[in-house]
Amino acid sequence: MNILISGATGLVGTALRPYLESKGHQVYILHRGRSSGSFYWQPEKGVIHLDSNIHLDAVINLNGVNIGDKPWTRERKKALIDSRVISTKLLSQALADRFNCPDVLINASAIGYYGDTKDSAVTEASPSGDNFLTEIVSQWEDATQAAQDAGIRTVLIRSGVVISPNGGALKKMLLPFKLGLGGKVGSGQQMMSWISLSDELRAIHFLLNQTSINGPVNLTAPNPVTNSLFTKALGAALKRPTILPMPAFAIKALFGEMGELLLLGSAHVIPRVLLDNGFQFLHPNIQSALSFELEKSLQK
Repeated sequence: MNILISGATGLVGTALRPYLESKGHQVYILHRGRSSGSFYWQPEKGVIHLDSNIHLDAVINLNGVNIGDKPWTRERKKALIDSRVISTKLLSQALADRFNCPDVLINASAIGYYGDTKDSAVTEASPSGDNFLTEIVSQWEDATQAAQDAGIRTVLIRSGVVISPNGGALKKMLLPFKLGLGGKVGSGQQMMSWISLSDELRAIHFLLNQTSINGPVNLTAPNPVTNSLFTKALGAALKRPTILPMPAFAIKALFGEMGELLLLGSAHVIPRVLLDNGFQFLHPNIQSALSFELEKSLQK
């Protein structure tokens, strides 16, 4: 396949390009800010160039600023939505306008769609939640409408916490845990839905080839865990104690709404579409995922 990737410098995008190339695909990158080359864009200016002489079989859109890097001021909230919605609308319309549309658009999304699931398990058939994360994801997914209207198979990958020491939540946790300063967050009973980076890449490749799948797909392992169990698993993988909890009031005081939703909220998400279509997880449990991804990082 000829595959175009946007957001190729993030955690998943950086790993996805070589992974797809190892499977024999030709991968192109949608570069940001360049005014030459086959594929480039400046979403904030409404500028996009997709070389019409190169047929694209698939497009994978991973664009969006990191949700947990900065406090959620009014300006930051706007940036979180705009970086996803404006770019996705621009790309979707550009793909719809091509003489030969790609067969599939795989668009990044997130399990934040479901809001705080509390004690209930949710699947792709479950309704949306009702908080700021839900607002982001709902607008993000709606922004693919032009591609859907053009008949492009559109897959919305609602990813959980991607387990990799190279970025995301795990990278931020490693130093305090290695120093023996790790511990559960709040009560520790909130559910965490996660996926190893290796399975994230494998699932994306799987979805490229499963032509009957469209719409939302949860990219999470089939066995979500409580924050307390995750904490114990990470401590065991690093051979460090995990005895210093961070109480809920401290999370709220330090991080405000961001901490309340990202760290204290529950996400009990089941990957029903992947399971029903025969996808086999390499790492169905958190101990396996942590051990594998940490060991792989040491081998580089």
